Amino acid sequence: MKLKDILAISGQPGLYKYIAQSKNGVIVESLTDGKRSNATSSSRVSALGEISVYTETDEVSLGSIFTAMFEKHGGKEAISHKSSPEQLKALFAEVLPDYDRDRVHVSDMKKIISWYNILVTAGMTDFAVEDPEAQEPEAAEAEAPAE
Repeated sequence: MKLKDILAISGQPGLYKYIAQSKNGVIVESLTDGKRSNATSSSRVSALGEISVYTETDEVSLGSIFTAMFEKHGGKEAISHKSSPEQLKALFAEVLPDYDRDRVHVSDMKKIISWYNILVTAGMTDFAVEDPEAQEPEAAEAEAPAE
């Protein structure tokens, strides 16, 4: 299971694994209860591999944040997403010290921590995000004619 195959659907709790394309959207499977459903094309669906968080200088991928949380907690779940805002901010400051405090809200932290806990409970341990831009230069070098 790769992070790019894990979906968040606006208006629906939890995370979903991409199963297949359907006529009216995508077929997904809930990571919490394993039930399959159809996410219609009118639903706002986001792949976790494409989400990033603002820092003071740049943006950091969600996979990097999950990896830092995984290392900090030794592969176990983090604090509850229902913890106090101070606890959430403290955890976030530990795993991403330079996060943009003006643009990253407590509601974002709750969502990220909730997602992390769902993924760990589902047995996910590798949060690496494949960077398509990093693969393109290698392909271009391979195609370049030798001089």
